[in-house]
Amino acid sequence: MSRSAFGDWDGSIEGARRLQTQLATQLRLVDEAPAAPRTIAGLDVGFEDQGATTRAAAVLLDGTTLQLLDSVVERVPTSMPYVPGLLSFRELPALLAALQRLAQVPELVLVDGQGIAHPRRLGIAAHFGLATGLPTIGVAKKVLCGRFEPPGPQPGAHTPLVHNGEQIAWMLRSKARCNPLVVSPGHRVSMDGARERVMALLRGYRLPEPTRLADRLASRRGVMPAPAGQR
Repeated sequence: MSRSAFGDWDGSIEGARRLQTQLATQLRLVDEAPAAPRTIAGLDVGFEDQGATTRAAAVLLDGTTLQLLDSVVERVPTSMPYVPGLLSFRELPALLAALQRLAQVPELVLVDGQGIAHPRRLGIAAHFGLATGLPTIGVAKKVLCGRFEPPGPQPGAHTPLVHNGEQIAWMLRSKARCNPLVVSPGHRVSMDGARERVMALLRGYRLPEPTRLADRLASRRGVMPAPAGQR
């Protein structure tokens, strides 16, 4: 299922940026996920040991009921320091390892991070989608680049996030009196499709259920264990 995530990258920062620009041309921003996915995954990353260990959390939900089917945490040595705009080179190995441990391959993935809402249009969700071939959406808490008009105060209000004359995400008010989310397609999902799917996965919290549960697990705030027999 997974192809090489980093191609012939030479390990340099400039090489990583060039690779991002190249990979971004391979993204398909069209709706190719099932209209009613049977399984949906949420992914998030935290760090331990003062950053020496990357901790990737993955949860798998029933696409209809949003019941938790499985949850895993994968720890790997952190192979790259933090560099703004190169988050996927730091976090992707752990996320791919966590995905492999889920009980089923999800039909749709939400990643806590940017999709194409990135200076070179390849945030962690977009890079993950290319590496796995899975439909992905980025759901980020903060803007990395671009400008926007604040959406209205009511849940569901949204405005475009624009960078260099191109829409790269929606600023989505997911909950009243909360800052808007940055919702952008990663791979095999359209701009409108990303917003509509995230809206359908909200359950009264700021974050949609897949990344809300993954965030709890990655942040060590806990998550309900998977049902017995589904490990």
